Amino acid sequence: MKAYVAGVGMTRFEKPETREWQYWDMAREAGGAALADAGITYSEVEQVPVGYCFQPSTAGQRAAYELGLTGVPVYNLNNNCATGSTALMLARQLVEGGGCDCVLALGFEKMRRGALGAGTDGGDFATSPVARHYGMMAARHGFAAAPPTAQIFGAAAREHMDLYGTTEAQLAAVAAKNHRHSAHNPYAQFRDVYDVADVLASRTVHRPLTKLQCSPTSDGAAAAVVVSERFAARHGLAGLVEIAGQAMTTDTEESFASGSCIDVVGQPMSRAAARQAYERAGLGIEDVDVVELHDCFSINELLTYEALGMCGPGESGKLVESGATTYGGRWVVNPSGGLISKGHPLGATGLAQVAELVWQLRGRAGERQVAGARVGLAHNIGLGGAAVVTLVRAV
Repeated sequence: MKAYVAGVGMTRFEKPETREWQYWDMAREAGGAALADAGITYSEVEQVPVGYCFQPSTAGQRAAYELGLTGVPVYNLNNNCATGSTALMLARQLVEGGGCDCVLALGFEKMRRGALGAGTDGGDFATSPVARHYGMMAARHGFAAAPPTAQIFGAAAREHMDLYGTTEAQLAAVAAKNHRHSAHNPYAQFRDVYDVADVLASRTVHRPLTKLQCSPTSDGAAAAVVVSERFAARHGLAGLVEIAGQAMTTDTEESFASGSCIDVVGQPMSRAAARQAYERAGLGIEDVDVVELHDCFSINELLTYEALGMCGPGESGKLVESGATTYGGRWVVNPSGGLISKGHPLGATGLAQVAELVWQLRGRAGERQVAGARVGLAHNIGLGGAAVVTLVRAV
């Protein structure tokens, strides 16, 4: 049985502590928007997978109760930065398996200001669920007095520069592109436009990554209504977008065998997830028009180009520099502004990516519309690890 996204919604992503709201307020806003977009009520929802990283146990119920008190199952999910896409994947599986006809996937995060710690709970390094990943980094690059995530991705960037001649200007071109795209996104945390020189001139967080190349902490929520074909027909739903293929992978021996931070931060996971998703959808990267990918740091966008098959190993710096990944190029990558400029509330990120793709495939993305978009790809990754690739297709 096929699964379709019938409705999406999200809040604006905000800098923490700038808006007076709680996570349940975010969930009510995003979830209510998704239900309204689908043209259904919460009473028709059969199950609710809810993703978040920083809120307490059963926060999913507290959030979903804002939409209705119908007694349906609510699942609380945490898969680091891939949490939102994990909620979507569970929703798809419930519908494709025939167990449900209508599932609401919901993700949110209320975060503290400042950089993330060694794990999503901000705990100490030794007990972090990603201690093995950081240990690999420390063995090769040392461990500095800088945000751990910026260190490990910064190390991956330096390795890519050493191996392939990637330049700091090419890394900055990723951020400049995504900041430029976000200027047209009313949901984005940042809407200022910067050029490559501005990006390079911003404060260094961990060499070679500057502040404008790093995703911020954010508050926000996103949601998607996933339905079966029979449910859509019975309710006369329009604007459906098919989930054509989806795959999740976790770390394998390849992630750690080389000792390279390029592998430790997830390029092998992403490559495997993309391969599986393409096979399940019967599509390839050549069929894709628009991409929302996990640019937590500028280097990860370059690594993901290679993992998705958009270019060969080491060619990603030249790809972004050529203009192939913006308007007028072969693909438009992160028309929303991506994590770097739209924001990154961990539990909401994967669902916000899909919301953007649904708007694009419906032709309703306003000034950031990708002309003629019919197939979209979302890539969401979390260290520790999980990589989810989702292919969606206009019906």
